[in-house]
Amino acid sequence: MDIIRELLNDVPLPRMVRIRQSFAAEEVSDVAAALRAALVDSGQLQRLKPGMRIAIAVGSRGVAALDVLVRTLVEELLLCGCNPFIVPAMGSHGGATAEGQAEVLAHLGVCENTVGCPVISSMEVVEISRLPNGLLVYMDKHAYHADGIIPINRIKPHTAFRGPNESGLAKMIAIGLGKQKGAETCHAYGFKHMADYVPAVARQAIEKTPILFGIGTVENAYDRVAKVVVTRADDLIETDRLLLIEAKASMPRIEFPCIDVLVIDEIGKDISGDGMDPNITGRYPTPYPTGGPDVSKMVVLDLTEKTGGNANGVGTADFTTRRLVEKTDFKAMYANGITSTVVRPNAIPTTLDCDLDAIRAAIKTSNAIDLTKVRLVRIKNTLQLGEILISEALVEEAKTLPNIKILSDPFMMEFDGQGNLRNGI
Repeated sequence: MDIIRELLNDVPLPRMVRIRQSFAAEEVSDVAAALRAALVDSGQLQRLKPGMRIAIAVGSRGVAALDVLVRTLVEELLLCGCNPFIVPAMGSHGGATAEGQAEVLAHLGVCENTVGCPVISSMEVVEISRLPNGLLVYMDKHAYHADGIIPINRIKPHTAFRGPNESGLAKMIAIGLGKQKGAETCHAYGFKHMADYVPAVARQAIEKTPILFGIGTVENAYDRVAKVVVTRADDLIETDRLLLIEAKASMPRIEFPCIDVLVIDEIGKDISGDGMDPNITGRYPTPYPTGGPDVSKMVVLDLTEKTGGNANGVGTADFTTRRLVEKTDFKAMYANGITSTVVRPNAIPTTLDCDLDAIRAAIKTSNAIDLTKVRLVRIKNTLQLGEILISEALVEEAKTLPNIKILSDPFMMEFDGQGNLRNGI
């Protein structure tokens, strides 16, 4: 790599400034109490009978307070005399294996010891219906044979399509509970038609399986619970749509529309299905959604621990590090891409030995007119956008934005002897 070092040796690094982005954000102070109140107000617990086996569908996303939500629901079901159990509702995630999906839930704090009921993880499904176009509808076998099913999920914009129902309860029912076969079927015709298939498949599942009600959350711009809703099965698809409108209004963002280099410290399936949320980065895996900043070059430095080596989404970046590639579980990542039919996010970008090389390469190739004035933004991940770092070239623009506060004087990024950043954000 000596020739690479020679090419990058003279690339100037900008001084950075720490800033705080402030977003209007409601927050639920006691998530457990909010869920209990929503359950009481909905009247859904009154439908339960002692002895009922209830499948709680839990996905692979890093939903805020997920363990609290699941544990609280389990406690309420036990008080009703029911026998709850957890089923992973995550399509092909976790390497499309029963063991892998149970591990994903454990990484998210959901296991028998933490939530108080068994986790029954299986890739077995039951074919329950067929859409007029021939699309098969599947359901997790253990959930299908339960006396009731209750999905729990966060509602938010999807990363690969736009529609009235995107990432939320309807999608969890249509794809997550369908396991690998359901995910594969729904993705077979591509994301171009996903906006139609998600509610259509969800309606069939609601009609033909014992889905009792759903629990949906909306998160604020700081990745905290802003709202908890319990919705009847009959109202679930419409409630999902209304909460999506609120979720879009609550999304955080990077306030700078034009960025030469975006550096992201970590990506992972616990952050977004695409590792990093394209709604934040502006780099989408399909041509159907739009929005976000115009980024010339993007760098991804590392994986989160909870992603379990799944680097799905790294392919939308331009540069990454050998550290990230060596941590990657390619089987788990490729299972996602093959099932979803969207494989670009599984590609490995130009890989450099260390953070310093990756950042310098991004600056050098950013096509900025003056590399000493590069517009560089560094974030921890796409969920945590409160405090971020910007280069000096963005400071004057930051001063004109009312929701930004400058927190530090300019400083140089520090690297260790291996060329990796010393400090996080």
